[in-house]
Amino acid sequence: MTLRFTILASGSTGNSLLVEKDGTKVLVDAGLSAKKIEQLMEERDVRASELDAIFVTHEHSDHVKGVGALARKHDLPVYANEKTWEALNKQLGELAEEKIKVMETGSVVELGALQVESYPISHDAADPVGYCFYDGESKLSLATDLGYVSSKVKEKIADSEAIILESNHDIEMLRMGRYPWNVKRRILGDTGHLSNDAAGEALCEMLTGETERVYLAHLSRDHNLMDLAKLTVNNLLEERGIQADERKVELKDTYFDRPTKWDRLGREP
Repeated sequence: MTLRFTILASGSTGNSLLVEKDGTKVLVDAGLSAKKIEQLMEERDVRASELDAIFVTHEHSDHVKGVGALARKHDLPVYANEKTWEALNKQLGELAEEKIKVMETGSVVELGALQVESYPISHDAADPVGYCFYDGESKLSLATDLGYVSSKVKEKIADSEAIILESNHDIEMLRMGRYPWNVKRRILGDTGHLSNDAAGEALCEMLTGETERVYLAHLSRDHNLMDLAKLTVNNLLEERGIQADERKVELKDTYFDRPTKWDRLGREP
C-alpha cells in the first residue's frame, strides 16, 4: 500500500494531519478536542484506537489541545523534541513516562511502515518543527507555522510529491483587520505566519517537477479566504511561468471543520 494522508483540520482554530502506510497510522498534532479529532477520523473510516503515535510540531494550543486526552485514552506514544516537551509543561496532563518520546530535531523515526523526519522551522515557539514522510522515492512534507521559508526549509521540502504549506493571511486583510498592532506585527514577523504572497514566492523558488500538488493550509478565518489564497499563489506561479511548464502544480483546499479527501503518494489523487 502506498502512503496516504488526510488533513483532518487546518486553520487558526485547530490543526491535525493523519498519515497512514501499510496499517501504520499516526497523527501530526491534535489541535482540537479529542472527541472532535475522533469524529473527524471516523469521517475517513479510521478509529482513534487504530493510531500508533502522535507527533507534535510545537506547543501552541491549536496544535496540542487534544493530544493529552487522545494519548491517555488510546495508550499512544507522543513524539516531540526536548524543548517542546519542556514548553508543554502541564498542557497535556499526566502521561506515562514510557509514552513520552523525545525526538531530536533533524532526526528520523521509523515507526512500522513509516519513516518520519523532523526539520527546524521559524516560529515563536520553543523549538518548532515541520515533518517529512517518506514512501520510497515519494515524499509528503508538512510546512506550517512559518514566519518565513528559509533556504534550509526550501531544500528540505523541494522534492516532495505533495506539500502542505501555510498560507495564513492576506497582508492587506490583516493590516486592516481588528487585531491590535502588536499581534499583527507578530504575525507578519519572521517568527509569525506565512502570508499568501510569501507562500507563493517560496513555491516559485523551490518547485521542481517532483511536486504535483500543494495544500494551502493554516488559513486565518479572520484575515484570509481560500479562494483568495489560491488566486494569489497561482498568480505568482503564472507570473514566473511555472504553471505553463513541466513544474505545473495543483493547488488544493484545506478546511477548518472537515477533513480533506484521502490522497495517496505515487499516483494522481
